[in-house]
Amino acid sequence: MNTHKNRHPAPSDDTLARLAAVVGGPHALTAPEDMAAYLTEQRGLFGARAAMVLRPGSTEEVSAIMRIAHETGTAIVPQGGNTGLVGAQVPFEGGNEVILSLGRLNRIREVDAADNTMTVEAGCILANIQRAADEADRLFPLSLGSEGTCQIGGNLSTNAGGTGVLAYGNARDLVLGLEVVLADGRVWNGLRKLRKNNTGYDLKQLFLGAEGTLGIVTAAVLKLFPKPQDHATAFVAIPAPHSALDLLALANTMSGGGVVALEILPRIGLDFTIRHGGARDPLGEPHDWYVLIELAGGEEEGALQPLMEDILARAFEEGLVLDAAIAASGTQRRELWHIRDLMSEVQKPEGGSIKHDVSVPVSHIPAFLDEATAAVETLIPDARVVAFGHIGDGNIHFNVSQPVGADTQAFLARWDEVNRTVHDIVLGHGGSVSAEHGIGRLKRHIMPEIKDPLELEMMKGLKQLFDPEGILNPGKMLPD
Repeated sequence: MNTHKNRHPAPSDDTLARLAAVVGGPHALTAPEDMAAYLTEQRGLFGARAAMVLRPGSTEEVSAIMRIAHETGTAIVPQGGNTGLVGAQVPFEGGNEVILSLGRLNRIREVDAADNTMTVEAGCILANIQRAADEADRLFPLSLGSEGTCQIGGNLSTNAGGTGVLAYGNARDLVLGLEVVLADGRVWNGLRKLRKNNTGYDLKQLFLGAEGTLGIVTAAVLKLFPKPQDHATAFVAIPAPHSALDLLALANTMSGGGVVALEILPRIGLDFTIRHGGARDPLGEPHDWYVLIELAGGEEEGALQPLMEDILARAFEEGLVLDAAIAASGTQRRELWHIRDLMSEVQKPEGGSIKHDVSVPVSHIPAFLDEATAAVETLIPDARVVAFGHIGDGNIHFNVSQPVGADTQAFLARWDEVNRTVHDIVLGHGGSVSAEHGIGRLKRHIMPEIKDPLELEMMKGLKQLFDPEGILNPGKMLPD
């Protein structure tokens, strides 16, 4: 999964000097110790080397860099907060590529509460954007476990999902306009605030989710929403995954569509968070499955608590709920969400973990979980399935932890075999093998297996149109 036919030569000393002059010496890194943080991705799946790391401070500098890269045939790897999970943000092992880190483009250019928009640069940390919206009595609903370090440019370039998709959609649904530097250095200024603009192709959508292969997002106009005045959050034990879907339908009916999040968690995941994350069990007795459900809205704080109680009471009567704990304060709400946010991190101390970021039609989730779990346990007896995530929008992180005491490297060597087993079941349900993490280096080799030939032909045609020299993030997303 790491191979790539590199057709770009190493940049010459003259080219590197020209690139460095654009950003200034302190922002052109070549020493191994200075570049190390930009070369290591958090899962440790990919080795990486680079000729240089550039840290531009403006769109104009990004444009100048790309003009030189286009002229010299230098491969450029755009990078945000380096929190991606499929290797799209790191170069290959050859050392011929230049990393373009956008962290210095971190200005919030404008917050417009009247139009419910915010114009931000690509290097803005997601949590800082959320905070700026909150200070304007607005909500920016994109929320991820890595929001304290991930950058909005990377979020948009990967079409990030997160816990707010059920109510607000993916990252691409939260964008009104973009500023993009093209492969030849030209700058497209599409920073429009319009909710309706029916004047041809919606070009911004080509760059959202393109993983930096068509252009470099340098700024965006984001949608803001009224800030909810109240939340009601509950940690709920359920008999089985299908009960979660019935609970969602009931809660949406009784709340008038007020459910903003519904996350499913298995007992093994809760055990991991207790063991490695310092969490505590919110309920008295263990159960096989749980959901974290949240309502938001209301005209005043505390208004939704009685509604959540009514929903859960009805759910108890209908056999959808076994036990529940409702957060009685903001602190308790944060503690419940902390359990969910820890779910990925706490798998690491348990040894090797083979990951799947998949989606199926919401109604197919129970059948998918049954089939995929049985298939994995047949393939690797005693493997521990940790399936969790955004059941309300059909996205499950179907992770497989190694058997207790197993050899980690031997287990991870079966990554492709386990992936094929799970992906075949996903595709059999009309699903996707990448729901929110993207393709990057990790999954590009399976694109011919999961994409219609015409789809791939159109994607390659767009790549040729926007980047004929193939210098933008080569070897990512599209197969060679």
